[in-house]
Amino acid sequence: MSQTEIHGSVEARFAPVRDAFAQNFTNGGENGAAFCMTLEGKPIVDIWGGYADEEQTRPWQKGTLVNVYSTTKTMTALTALFLADKGALKFEDPVAKYWPEFAAAGKADVTVAHLMSHSAGLSGWKEPIVREDLYDWEKATSLLAAQEPYWKPGSAPGYHAMTQGYLVGEVIRRVAGETVGTVFRKEIAGPLGADFHIGLPATEDHRVADLTPPPPGAGMGEGAVDPLIMNLMNPPINPLDTRTRAWRAAEIPAAGGTGNARSVALVHTILANGGYANGKQIMSEAGCRKALEFQIEGEDKILRVPVRYGLGFGLPGGIANFPNPNTIFWGGYGGSLAVIDMDQRATYAYVMNKMAPTTTGDLRAFGMLMAAWQVFMAG
Repeated sequence: MSQTEIHGSVEARFAPVRDAFAQNFTNGGENGAAFCMTLEGKPIVDIWGGYADEEQTRPWQKGTLVNVYSTTKTMTALTALFLADKGALKFEDPVAKYWPEFAAAGKADVTVAHLMSHSAGLSGWKEPIVREDLYDWEKATSLLAAQEPYWKPGSAPGYHAMTQGYLVGEVIRRVAGETVGTVFRKEIAGPLGADFHIGLPATEDHRVADLTPPPPGAGMGEGAVDPLIMNLMNPPINPLDTRTRAWRAAEIPAAGGTGNARSVALVHTILANGGYANGKQIMSEAGCRKALEFQIEGEDKILRVPVRYGLGFGLPGGIANFPNPNTIFWGGYGGSLAVIDMDQRATYAYVMNKMAPTTTGDLRAFGMLMAAWQVFMAG
């Protein structure tokens, strides 16, 4: 098997990170992928390799973009944290304060924090919906506003795989007067020069890598017998939809974001560096550290693994262990991953187009993380 050429730059002491990245290709685990790491806001590792299509006719390039599924949630959460930092919303407030219709069906006391921490009991739609409904913001949000929770809000975590983006996104829309994709672009991605999009312009389609779906039977919700988990299939999530203009154009703030490792790492330097990024103070340090505020833990009703959730991010513990306590993270269906270490002032981001049979990240990224941590431990 021919050696995949790895492009980009790596600070000399982090050469083992590049080796771990290359190993994923050697093992046959990758088609195309990228990894980026920042320290004190500066890129230390920014590498990519492989192909943007299954036929291997389009090399993965510096500017290649890809749908990152739930890693998009970190961008939506950051947008909410940004607005809270500006005083536009409070996480302890009832959602209905900003979105009155949401009070229906016993949800008057559900807080914005419940939405941010996957504990609102609205992990899926009760009414059968189709793929096109995901592109219809009014329908997707109004159905959730009218719906009764599946469990008592705040009593247990249960991953809101698709719904979280519409729930948090509608709160953002109500307080900012603009869609989540617009607020994110104007307040975060734009000022940083970050190439990440919640709603991708058609002009950028030529740069998008094709996702290869996970093996048959390993998709979201497939094989489930628990009605709550089966609800992940309402509507069925087909990775081939990410190749369509309709999916890319829609603002699907829990799963539809398009970017690359560089842009994911760059956006999260805001959180890693006390709100300071690209020469600008985007947020206060206190506003960034809100993400660390513990909300709920336990076995997730959907993922069926132990979790600990802060405001919009996973916290260390459960199945996730990190060297430093003030670390937040989330990953996407198929394998993408974002990690923000506030103690180290580091961000790590991994994206790929060959999907693994997993909902929230897989082991490929951990090879690079382990290599980086070993460099830090060696001093």
